Amino acid sequence: MKISNINFENNVFLAPMAGITDIVFRGLCKELGCGLVYTEMVSAKGLYYGSSNTESLMKISSIEKPVVIQVFGNDPKIMASACEIFNARDDICMIDVNMGCPVHKIVKNGEGSALMKTPKLAAEIIREMKKVSTKPVTVKFRKGFDSGSINAVEFAKYMEDAGIDAMAVHGRTREQMYQGAADWDIIRAVKENVKVPVIGNGDIFSVEAAVKIREATNCDAIMIARGAMGNPWIFREITQAINAEEVIYPTPDEKLDMCIKHLDLAVKYYEEIKAVREMRKHTAWYIKGLKNCSEIKNKINTKDNYDEVRKVLLAYKDYLRDINM
Repeated sequence: MKISNINFENNVFLAPMAGITDIVFRGLCKELGCGLVYTEMVSAKGLYYGSSNTESLMKISSIEKPVVIQVFGNDPKIMASACEIFNARDDICMIDVNMGCPVHKIVKNGEGSALMKTPKLAAEIIREMKKVSTKPVTVKFRKGFDSGSINAVEFAKYMEDAGIDAMAVHGRTREQMYQGAADWDIIRAVKENVKVPVIGNGDIFSVEAAVKIREATNCDAIMIARGAMGNPWIFREITQAINAEEVIYPTPDEKLDMCIKHLDLAVKYYEEIKAVREMRKHTAWYIKGLKNCSEIKNKINTKDNYDEVRKVLLAYKDYLRDINM
């Protein structure tokens, strides 16, 4: 897989997800065969005005490099100024522009998926960024803003004309948020109408879905979002399937080991209370479907201490081993 002048080991990527694809989770996915990871979305205005919170989202570990930084905003000049910061970072390989986020607080400011309503402004943003950036610039957008404005193909052409190096397409409108089925036909339509690489995104929760979206869209790469939550093995599984190898799925033991490793790394990078509370959602995803998982989830949700949470997880691991002997 190649974007501009950059080659990647494989074409199975981790999507940017706010509050999820942090430095810890990205590293775990990379270890398990993810071809490319994206940061949580970073505010161009936050960078421009020196926000410490924005800076914290840009921490990158050695194991996950090179990383795509995802940035959002609607001011072409401020978006271009962010590129100057990214140019100096050798741990950042590309800059991705968020034009697909459906969250109200982003959309109401004319950012994220709201830019699909103003393709000329969106194109101006890309042109200004390309003037400054020494790295490839990519974009992620949706099928359209709502059911009355399905304009992904037209939007993709605006992006290509502006000089974009690759694009990721999520097969839902902003109106849908994450409801209903993703429309893979729109991804195929985009692929058929542009020459730059197209990355397909939406409803890839299994090896089977990954194979099907490749066949249905002829996309150059696939991007896994919610399908990776609690399941970083999905990258290894999909790559094995693509290479016609035996697909190896994680055991309950491996799921608990990964959950504990995730917790250990979270405490390494964050203050204990923040790490423990952030791990509540991840733990729920890791243990989903396992025996008595609801009871364990509820127990962990009452803990704010790292040692106590780790003790609960280790005891749960032993319990699962015992009942499966």
